Amino acid sequence: MSNNSGTGTRIRQWLMTGVSYMIPFVAAGGILIALSFMIGGYDIVYQDQAEFLAKGFNPLAAHDWAYVMFAVGAATFGFLVPVLSGFIAYAIADRPGLAPGFVGGAIAGTVGAGFLGGLITGFLGGFVALWLSRIKLPNWLRPLMPVVVIPLVATFITAGLMLVILGGPLKALMTALNDWLTGLSGGSLIGLGIILGLMMAFDMGGPVNKVAYTFAAAGLTEAGASADANDPRFVIMAIVMAAGMTPPLGLALATVLRKNKFSNAERQNGKAAWLLGASFITEGAIPFAAADPLRVIPSIMIGSGVSGALVAAFGCTLRAPHGGLWVFGLVGNWPMYLIAVAIGTVVTALLVIVAKNIKPGVSDEALEEAVA
Repeated sequence: MSNNSGTGTRIRQWLMTGVSYMIPFVAAGGILIALSFMIGGYDIVYQDQAEFLAKGFNPLAAHDWAYVMFAVGAATFGFLVPVLSGFIAYAIADRPGLAPGFVGGAIAGTVGAGFLGGLITGFLGGFVALWLSRIKLPNWLRPLMPVVVIPLVATFITAGLMLVILGGPLKALMTALNDWLTGLSGGSLIGLGIILGLMMAFDMGGPVNKVAYTFAAAGLTEAGASADANDPRFVIMAIVMAAGMTPPLGLALATVLRKNKFSNAERQNGKAAWLLGASFITEGAIPFAAADPLRVIPSIMIGSGVSGALVAAFGCTLRAPHGGLWVFGLVGNWPMYLIAVAIGTVVTALLVIVAKNIKPGVSDEALEEAVA
């Protein structure tokens, strides 16, 4: 990373590093847990591990397969906060930041500080390690710094502060946030659905999109496997996935409905966008937005906001943090969920087509100059 980058840019890049390394754990753990519920029912969470190990695994029993999926998924979820924290610290201080980041994140999870605690220990561990690495020392001591001294001191400081000072207040804050999310219903949940929908479409996989996604994934983790099936945090996860699917699907539909409004390259991108959108890969909309941001970005934001609001209004839920169309069998009230995604897709397509017809005398070059 360039030292000439602005402070805001550097913080965003550090945060995105942690989130990008965390997402595979979110996807793997969340989908495994969701599949275990689909195969073995929600009661699988109450299966006693000691009893299961004593009985032995029966490859012909669906319940046993379900429990293995649940146990592996739950173990994978246990890495989320340490991975987030560890790689934020790594982005700041390189390898010396890994130990304080990972251990600080693990302590944050232990004391109940959750994802907020992981964010704080990531930045704290990274900056402590970076500060220690810049201390001028005798030549004979320098080789020991990155492998012994910095990890030892930075880990003790970071994890110690989380355990003794920061953990209690952060746990109280996380509890208040969870209580607020659990109490959401009706208009407040619909309003949140609109906001999250707008965020998911705004930069199509960028920092704002990832903030919304991480907020939903964190709620999914905090809700826990034993939470009520209608917990609002599962609705929030459903909102975010629907809103993330809508932009590429809507743009793909627009290329079919009005081919003459799109270049040959965009029409080819539209074919790929069907699969990308169906798989919850919002980045499929980026080529269209890059070519015509003034028309495309507002259109996809409105379409995603509509999808998010409808999912909230219909009370659809989702326990899997990723997968798109391929995990629709795990969606609560999935027929209405399909309708919400379909309506958002159509709204997006129509708005893009209408926008393409606005001020036809303005050239694409002029639009690009206006954006620049």
